[in-house]
Order: sequence, then structure tokens, then C-alpha cells
Amino acid sequence: MGRSEAACHQLVVWARRHMDAGRVRFEADRKEREKLAARFFDAFREGHVDGLTELLAADVHTIGDSGGKAPQFQPVILGAENVLRALAAFVPLVIRGGGMVEPQQVNGQPGSIFRDRHGQVLSTWALDVLDGRIQTIRTVNNPDKLGHAGLVADAWEALREANQAHQPTD
Repeated sequence: MGRSEAACHQLVVWARRHMDAGRVRFEADRKEREKLAARFFDAFREGHVDGLTELLAADVHTIGDSGGKAPQFQPVILGAENVLRALAAFVPLVIRGGGMVEPQQVNGQPGSIFRDRHGQVLSTWALDVLDGRIQTIRTVNNPDKLGHAGLVADAWEALREANQAHQPTD
């Protein structure tokens, strides 16, 4: 598995706990998840952050992995209000920067690949859906983990460009 024996043992312990708890991670059927994800990413692309409110569970959270090598919100954001605030800050940056949101399956879940205006990969997002609402948004911004999705962008440069596009000109 490419991991140490201790790391593999820990994965087994976590998996057993999860199984013993009897938690169903993904309750929604595939079509329902895909429809919900399509609505989420459509609202995102159109800049309608308010349209995202009804799609999120009250206890939604984000989990991000930038590896310290790319911009990201925070590693974890908890609660619909906080997640919406982060999305409200992020959505305009993507739109201003000419970014693209490309719906894709990510790790077997509905998600999207975010690309810069040149089509290079900035991030992947996967959505966990439970009871017809988005429960978790998992983001990967770490450029070391994005190469499988295509040519990886310099996310810091894309952020600078998006911010410059927002600056008023004299």
C-alpha cells in the first residue's frame, strides 16, 4: 500500500470503528447525488451563492488539503453559515479569474475539477450527500495531488490574477 505498517494498522482501526458504528456514509442514490451536485455547481458557476443555502446541511463542513502549497479557506470549516461565508468569498474569485468549474466524479462521488482560465487544474472538490443535502465538501488544492487530473496551475498566480481583475483601473 506504500504506507508503513503502523499507518496501515491505524487505517484498519478507523475502518473497524466506522463499520462497528453502523454509519452509512452515503445514503442518497447516485442520481439524487448527481442532481444535487449539478444544482450546487450550476449555482456556483453563475455566482448565486444564495442558491447554495438550500443545498447544504445545517452541519455541513469542508475539509481541505492544500499541503501548504496552494491557497485554501481553512483546513476545516464547520456549519452552513461559515461554509456559505467562505463560498461567498471564493465564488467571485473563480468568476473574476475566468475559472471553469467542470463537473466530474471525484473519488467515486459527485464533484468538480476547478480550472484556471487556461484550463489548468486548480482544485478538485468532492461532495458527500446525506438525506438530500450536502454534508461534506472535500477539496484538494495541493498541486502534488492534482497531476492525475491534468496540467496543474499555479494557484497562487491564479489568485493574484483574480484579485488584479477586481482592482479598479484609473
